Amino acid sequence: MWAKGTFVTKVDVPDHAHYIIAVIVLAIGALGVTGNALVMFAFYSNKKLRNLPNYFIMNLAVSDFLMAFTQSPIFFINSLFREWVFGETGCKLYAFCGALFGIASMMNLLAISIDRYLVITKPMRSVNWSSKRRTALAIALVWAYSLAWSLAPLLGWSSYIPEGLMTSCTWDYVTYSVSNRSYTMMLCCFVFFIPLAIIFYCYLHMFWAIRKTSREVERLGTQVRKCTLIQQKSIRSEWKLAKIAFVVIVVYVLSWSPYACVTMISWAGSVFQPLYYLGQYSIFSCFMQLFKPLNRAQSPKSKSFLEKNVKIVTKTR
Repeated sequence: MWAKGTFVTKVDVPDHAHYIIAVIVLAIGALGVTGNALVMFAFYSNKKLRNLPNYFIMNLAVSDFLMAFTQSPIFFINSLFREWVFGETGCKLYAFCGALFGIASMMNLLAISIDRYLVITKPMRSVNWSSKRRTALAIALVWAYSLAWSLAPLLGWSSYIPEGLMTSCTWDYVTYSVSNRSYTMMLCCFVFFIPLAIIFYCYLHMFWAIRKTSREVERLGTQVRKCTLIQQKSIRSEWKLAKIAFVVIVVYVLSWSPYACVTMISWAGSVFQPLYYLGQYSIFSCFMQLFKPLNRAQSPKSKSFLEKNVKIVTKTR
């Protein structure tokens, strides 16, 4: 089953399994890089898109772009060789980048959810709270928080090792030690489950706020004031953007939940061997880098801008 190598143990699986994964990862990685690059191009080129809420979306596009750019090519090359070929230092660097940009994506989704929550449920307070300085501070906190968790294994709290089919690397959730178990538990709680609970809370209250506003308008009927209609229209517009973000969040959760669940099974000390299966789940995480830019492009302003520029490029060819 296992063949000893210099740095990792080589998994004895059919060669075609590695090659199929390589093709899928290459395709998804290329589309993910291209899609996120187009989103970044849209935001940098169109001044109308440069409002405060969109800075969080832009930050998400950056983290997803870097995730696809740093992970997919390495994963592809290792799959062709059917083992990890970049040594121990390369493994640590690869896993560090995957952790940094992956956690940043989750924190960006959390920031977007909180921002939509404040705008929809507390519109007057959000006007006073929103500023370029505070938005920049929130984005800086996202990266600082992500950096802290991704640096920890390099500093001795857990470690980065090869996983799955031994063609990718991540933190050590397999070795049964206090350091590894504590890091795995804390990481899953503070990077996945708790942010997910906060996101759920935000969207639940957003839904209630929209429902309450709609009922008030219906109750007032023809006596409804113009300012109330304007407020309702504004809230519904913000809710549309929130729904786009919610679809991204749902796909994110579906992509990473298997990874989190199998990690927790391993953490609990189960005899279930997760290594082979996690090699397959990493493909779902790569799929996220493709899906999210496609979903972000559904924003009306982004969609019209991209369509216009694509036509211009097509005509010049």
